[in-house]
Amino acid sequence: MPLFQLILVALIQGITEFLPVSSSGHLILLPGLTGLEDQGQVIDVAVHVGTLAAVMIYFRGDVREGLAGLPRALTGRVDTPGARLAMGLIVATIPTVLFGAALHFTGLSDGLRSITVIGWTMLGFGLVLYWADQKGAAVKQAGDWGLRDALIMGLWQMLALIPGTSRSGITITGARQLGYTREDGARIAMLMSIPTIIASGVLLGTEVALDANTALMRDAGIAAVLALVSALAALSLMMRLLRSVSFTPYVIYRVILGIVLLTIAYSS
Repeated sequence: MPLFQLILVALIQGITEFLPVSSSGHLILLPGLTGLEDQGQVIDVAVHVGTLAAVMIYFRGDVREGLAGLPRALTGRVDTPGARLAMGLIVATIPTVLFGAALHFTGLSDGLRSITVIGWTMLGFGLVLYWADQKGAAVKQAGDWGLRDALIMGLWQMLALIPGTSRSGITITGARQLGYTREDGARIAMLMSIPTIIASGVLLGTEVALDANTALMRDAGIAAVLALVSALAALSLMMRLLRSVSFTPYVIYRVILGIVLLTIAYSS
């Protein structure tokens, strides 16, 4: 893969993975709108590994707490903050795993990778995010996250498997609708991405492992590092901005991009 395209893919994934604008939607659009070849699943897995590392580094305290509580959660002893966090992440991930498996093994996921679908999801879920952000109360913090809220946010997250929806955007929408503050809702949404990215990486990784060669693995390594750095920068910036800025700028971007994509789709 040309170095320019490799850098472009890694930066797009890194910057958009944790912003509520859909990384998968942008990656699907890249070859369609630029004429570049599809980057392939190996590079997709690599940039997801990079963004996984970024969120684990940024929220390393929460990650340590969740890992420490995981053994207790797996044995049903949800009696510590770490165990509650681990159990919440497990519950929140189940709907996405089940829905993702259904889409993958039925082949329906391929039919959703179109400019028309991405245009409608960009526009529609962007407006839903605006509604939830403006109308949602700000009375809950991350420490209030329980199994009921984890399941509800997991059902919201399930919709992110439709390209253009945005995993972070839809889970933040669910958090704001449940009454979490912007910063704590985003924090929970980012933590929810960890098992989800791991699950998707395992699924894709087992399919592409046998096809990888030395050159492709080198490209994958470069892409992973670039995605890590750009994701860490984007995540840090967003979390700082949320202390004083709403999600409206991201909504405006989504609405404009959605309208442009739908115009292209229905005029061709």
